[in-house]
Amino acid sequence: MRTPKMIALAAAGLLAGGGLAACADESGPAGAPAAGGPIAVTASDTACEVARDTVDAGTSVFSVTNGGTKVTEFYVYAPGDRVMAEVENIAPGLTREMRVELKAGSYETACKPGMVGKGIRSALTVSGSAAPLTEDAALKEATDSYSRYVKSQTAALLDKTREFVDAVKKGEVDKAKALFPVARTYWERIEPVAEIFGDLDPKIDGREEVVEEGMEFTGFHRIEKDLWVTGDVSKSGPMADRLMADVEEIVAKANAETLSPLNLANGAKELLDEVATGKITGEEDRYSHTDLWDFDANVEGSKAAIAALRPALEQRDPALVATLDTEFANVEAALAEYQVGDGYKLHTELTEADKKGLSDAINALAEPISKVAAVVAK
Repeated sequence: MRTPKMIALAAAGLLAGGGLAACADESGPAGAPAAGGPIAVTASDTACEVARDTVDAGTSVFSVTNGGTKVTEFYVYAPGDRVMAEVENIAPGLTREMRVELKAGSYETACKPGMVGKGIRSALTVSGSAAPLTEDAALKEATDSYSRYVKSQTAALLDKTREFVDAVKKGEVDKAKALFPVARTYWERIEPVAEIFGDLDPKIDGREEVVEEGMEFTGFHRIEKDLWVTGDVSKSGPMADRLMADVEEIVAKANAETLSPLNLANGAKELLDEVATGKITGEEDRYSHTDLWDFDANVEGSKAAIAALRPALEQRDPALVATLDTEFANVEAALAEYQVGDGYKLHTELTEADKKGLSDAINALAEPISKVAAVVAK
């Protein structure tokens, strides 16, 4: 879950020199956008100028340039704020590309200066028809395979969240603390799917900054604060019940969702963005400091999306697959240095050198991951 605090990442220098936020090479080989070349988006702190407000059905490419002073992100929304695609962490002066597969209908585009709020929105109309990417047999199998993975993870998410909620309601603080990072593992692996569904993601995973956007502070992190800051969960039962209800709702929606191959490609990248903006910095689990559990889960989720796409990628760009294999192995080796039993060191136990090493490994993986969407959309 992204919050305004993410801008601290750039100040911390964790993405300096060709790092994650600077992955402008997402502009790799064009994915045959429906109406020709990329659609230019000029973002600033006060405006979001999209060069076109109508596109043909199929794959569209948006080239987003941030001319403002704040880190921004760009979305395409379907009705109900259903997220069709997003690109985040666009630092001032940078350009990043986003690919999205759209059917005919009415949508909205949005830039979010500071990565907060509802964003600066414009209407987008998609007309006509186009063969879906899943007409390719390998891409169809990729989405089917990944849907099976999502269902396996959501089943475990339900079970472990229920155990966590029960412990909270019984006042079993130590047990709830132990279950907190375990339950969140299954959430973090599939978060790009969960983020599709409007405000359910911030209800479940929002940090305290959601109050600045007019939302109530609920979910995992609200209970995390109760457990680690006050140590008193005697009044946390209703909040725990809300978390369980929200998780049940999002699981039902996630399991019913029909995914595009670009959801997998973009999701694999988004999970690495989550690592860089929340886990490396310690922003995510700021009370429990269990960020490395989430780090591991994000990487596993990204790897699962790439694994589902692997047959198609091997057909289209075997060299990219080899590079991805190497960089995933490097990230896993870097993270393994901080493993303790079945878990990990706390974020507060990491030195600046430790964090830089992990950041460098993620940045090296982010570069080839940023090319996957273009290969899928060929």
